Amino acid sequence: MVKRYQAFVRANQRYLPVIFFMMGFLWDSLTLGRIDRLYDQVILCTYLTSLTLCLYLFNLSGDDKWKGTFFEKYEDYLPLAIQFFLGGLCSAYVIYYSRSVSFSKTISFFIILLVLLFANELLKKRISNKYLQFSAYFFVNFTFFTFFIPMIVNSMNTFLFMLSGTISLGITLALIIFIYNTSPSTQKEISMGKMSGLILGIYLLINVFYFFNLIPPVPLAMESGLVAHNVERNIETDEYFVTYEQNPWYKMWRDNRHEFSYETGSDVYVFTSIFAPSKLSESVLHRWKWFSPHTNQWEVIDEIGFEITGGREGGFRGYTVKNKMMEGEWKVDVITNDGLVLGIINFEIDSTSTAEPKRLGTRVF
Repeated sequence: MVKRYQAFVRANQRYLPVIFFMMGFLWDSLTLGRIDRLYDQVILCTYLTSLTLCLYLFNLSGDDKWKGTFFEKYEDYLPLAIQFFLGGLCSAYVIYYSRSVSFSKTISFFIILLVLLFANELLKKRISNKYLQFSAYFFVNFTFFTFFIPMIVNSMNTFLFMLSGTISLGITLALIIFIYNTSPSTQKEISMGKMSGLILGIYLLINVFYFFNLIPPVPLAMESGLVAHNVERNIETDEYFVTYEQNPWYKMWRDNRHEFSYETGSDVYVFTSIFAPSKLSESVLHRWKWFSPHTNQWEVIDEIGFEITGGREGGFRGYTVKNKMMEGEWKVDVITNDGLVLGIINFEIDSTSTAEPKRLGTRVF
């Protein structure tokens, strides 16, 4: 039975790595939920540790290092294990990133994920290509520590992001150097200069994404963002009732209408729900901006801040309110104390005399 399975693996080496990548992706999609949950943390630590071990075993198998040992009969399965753990780690990150309502801020991550998903089909050697192996490993390693370190210290800031990158860079380079010095076959296949340059390039690219707000400031994520006509809180039940203009059913990517029917002198509310891990506290700002037709630029009208505390399943709820709104395009940037964008809520004020709220609905948070 085992020999038959080994023959099947050898005969389908072209397709099985992708299948195992997708299996890891699907498994985490069904089992993982919160990055601050102990189960999730144990799983992610296990995946990253196992991926590191599998990379070591696989890269030394070309030197007959495991001949006559326990690992020899499992060498054919190592590429599949690598793909499974890569898929598992990537899916866990996507689950968390996708919780943000600002998809435009996470699109860069999804592009990188898709590259990881299909790169092994585009490259002739697929997962056996060591440049692909270590580049993918560094990416998931870096992303892991950007989640993990802030949860350990119950805080998040730019320094911790830089520290996460430094730690992951050190671990990755140490693993590559160790394998390179131990494996003659690896020395023939890669150039240390080229490999180091590739890893450093990815490191710089992720930092550029972060500082240009192309990646949400993990581990925070904005789950809901609405511009509303009214927000009321029931203190006894700790529930927020948000009344807003609903979009037609076919505009599923946005809850509320872009056009906000405004009566002069009335209030405009912006409600947000922000997920944060347990015990993590952070300052958040709602930065109200209006697009001036005179200067053709966005002008900051007001900044209103509040503190959020992590731990609640549906995210920390809060809102800001303004009146005396000018007609035209508005947006509210939801940002951290360091100026990193969690999400953006766009809307247009329509203050014509015939403007009346349409399709009003109320959601309970």
